[in-house]
Amino acid sequence: MRFLTRALTGLFLLAITAGLLALAGGSLRDALQERANREPGQRPGREQVFAANVVFVTQQTITPTLTSFGEIRARRSLDLRAPVAGRVIELGPGVEEGGRVTEGQLLFAIDPTDAETTLALAEADLQDAEAERSDAQAAAELAVEDVDAAREQADLRERALARQRDLADRGVGTEASVEEAEISAASARQQVLSRRSAAQQADARVAQARTALSRREIAVAEAQRTLADTRIEAAFAGTISDLTVSEGGLVSTNEQLATLIDPGRLEIAFRLSTPDYVRLLNEDGTLAAEQATVSLEVGGYTLTSPATITREAPAVGTGETGRRLFARLEEPQGFRPGDFARVRVTEPPLENVAQLPASAVDAAQTVLYLSDDDRLQLAQVELLRTQGDSVLVRAPDLEGAEVVAERSPLLGTGIKVRPLRQSDGDAPAAEDSAQMMDLTPERRAALIAMVEDNARMPEEAKARVLAQLQKAQVPAQVVERLEGTRGG
Repeated sequence: MRFLTRALTGLFLLAITAGLLALAGGSLRDALQERANREPGQRPGREQVFAANVVFVTQQTITPTLTSFGEIRARRSLDLRAPVAGRVIELGPGVEEGGRVTEGQLLFAIDPTDAETTLALAEADLQDAEAERSDAQAAAELAVEDVDAAREQADLRERALARQRDLADRGVGTEASVEEAEISAASARQQVLSRRSAAQQADARVAQARTALSRREIAVAEAQRTLADTRIEAAFAGTISDLTVSEGGLVSTNEQLATLIDPGRLEIAFRLSTPDYVRLLNEDGTLAAEQATVSLEVGGYTLTSPATITREAPAVGTGETGRRLFARLEEPQGFRPGDFARVRVTEPPLENVAQLPASAVDAAQTVLYLSDDDRLQLAQVELLRTQGDSVLVRAPDLEGAEVVAERSPLLGTGIKVRPLRQSDGDAPAAEDSAQMMDLTPERRAALIAMVEDNARMPEEAKARVLAQLQKAQVPAQVVERLEGTRGG
């Protein structure tokens, strides 16, 4: 009987233990199912608010600039060529690639032996021509005197003829005497004609002698010029470039020896598009903008020089577009012909325009501005110019308003934003603190679980986000992006 009682008691205790274990297992299963079915971090839905950088719209007078590129060229250069053929016997001081020379300085000397011989022969021929001219002039003077003597003799013969005729009329003289006087007078007239012919020949000889003398003088002048051409001097102070000869080398006529460049007179040739060129014109078609700035970046340094637009190309070349302009460098120190430099042309000033970031205006020329309740509204603007990373627009209705500086697909009309303004020097710190937030342990655990369960996120991005979630303060942008993926 005692044994049966103990057995029943043991069975009863075993049944109670099994029931308690079953109850505990059921409670644990229900708790796990409830946790699995419950959305982590679930809270009542709220409106999504995005942070956005905003800038103020201020109407002002702005002077825009056009940016282009061009090549530096020399406004004054001289090709140094050999006027005569021969051997180069001397190079002047500083005649080397990049060497500086002064005005009037000897650059090249060519062997003058042949030129000196030619000049000596020309001078000897000139002396012969001068002697021939003197002889011809003396002969011409004698011929004139012969003509005068013949005329005097002819006058005497004519008077003798007249006397014989008078005697014959009075019956004193004979006919034979008259005929003899007539023959003598005719002979005297013939002598005058002969002497005049000789005088004309003497004058012709004088003219020929003068012509020959002129030819000899020209030959002497040419020989002197050829001798002078054996010494090539600098027409102006400048720099030697493209040197192709050395001392002792043979050169031919018109062979280029070097180029002389004036480094103080440079210009830049650049091209503008036709719309940009039209904006620079006055009503009368002349250029309204003449001032420009030329800059060249070399080795971390920047060379700059003010420039003045002097002229424009008269025609557009085949296959080219736009307009080609030329600007004179006012301070060309450091620039060299052939440099590819940047040129900024100052346009006429624009009044009542606003300068905004280029990312604030979309392709349809619209901007998003803040209303009184920090909601975005759409407005149309007139795009005037592009200035690097900013644009110049005309929007008189937006004076004093705040527009979104960076457009994104998340921002649109009616969306509420938290404006981020840059007002003073400590604005970045305030902005950074506004983007950080504290999380409750439950919310942090829910976000960590969400990231770990996301199979589409790359491992590197997942590790970076988990590292941010482990910190005391988490970027608000990260939290909003994670919670926005599930429609929170």
